[in-house]
Amino acid sequence: VQLQASGGGLVQPGGSLRLSCAASGRTISRDAVAWFRQAPGMERSFVAGINRSGGKIYATDSMKDQFTISRDTARNTVYLQMDSLRPDDTAVYYCAAGPSVISSNVRNPNAYAYWGLGTLVTVSS
Repeated sequence: VQLQASGGGLVQPGGSLRLSCAASGRTISRDAVAWFRQAPGMERSFVAGINRSGGKIYATDSMKDQFTISRDTARNTVYLQMDSLRPDDTAVYYCAAGPSVISSNVRNPNAYAYWGLGTLVTVSS
């Protein structure tokens, strides 16, 4: 299973980016999928996730009006739309997937079996 994240880059404060995570070797509808991020010197933290059926979205309260997760099962791809970006959103963003993720552990990175390499998002003027 491979997860390939892309779409990161340098963006000015207030700008937007859309990250993509293309899965190969496994269909994403078999797994819960999520985005995490890790800023320099910080632990990896949950951003947003979708359950296996795609019927429930999990968000982080402080980011729910700023970041939107979605998936396209036909393209086997998960997206993260990021708006109103701030310098403290600078981080490496990772996509993750796993068949054993449930609502009680969706925010725990240890619950995910598959990880992409990450894509760097830098928010700076």
